[in-house]
Amino acid sequence: MTNGTIKKLVSERGFGFISTTDGKEYFFHRNELETSSDFDRLVGGEQVEFEIGSSPKGPQATKVRLV
Repeated sequence: MTNGTIKKLVSERGFGFISTTDGKEYFFHRNELETSSDFDRLVGGEQVEFEIGSSPKGPQATKVRLV
């Protein structure tokens, strides 16, 4: 698992971005959260753990969970 911080949320569209300490940024969709209802509780700056998967547009965060 990789650790990161919620950098930005686009609530109305159901996605956001996670940044890691090495400066990389990963897209995630609300469906990648352990519980998709957790998306409604997220705020910027929260710590999360995730796996890095791939998508047609490049790497993305999968299996995201709050720490």
